[in-house]
Amino acid sequence: MTSGEDKRRFPRIEFRMPVQYHNLKNPREGSIGSLTKNISEGGVKFVANEFLPLASRLVMEISLPTVPRPIKAIAKVAWVRKTAVAEQYEVGNQFLEISRDDKNHLTDYINRVFDSSSN
Repeated sequence: MTSGEDKRRFPRIEFRMPVQYHNLKNPREGSIGSLTKNISEGGVKFVANEFLPLASRLVMEISLPTVPRPIKAIAKVAWVRKTAVAEQYEVGNQFLEISRDDKNHLTDYINRVFDSSSN
């Protein structure tokens, strides 16, 4: 039996950085800030103080320490898990759209983290 970690297409790194998101269907509601928990080339996990329905489309801005501006992506909520903290959820998101430049910035950052951890 394989675990979810083994089935991932992209390796994940622990990653605690600011993220801003809003629902693609409700852009007027404004962005909500949170912190990421991990990230890969294919998606990101963050903590939300609200339940986000599965398959919701989110517009995300994620800060990377190596890039002066946040990278932007449209992501789909792939899974939601309640945490031990009241009204807090871990949310796994799959990137659907990300510019080539932003994807390159993300890939470069992840590769740097992997390279530094292997030394």
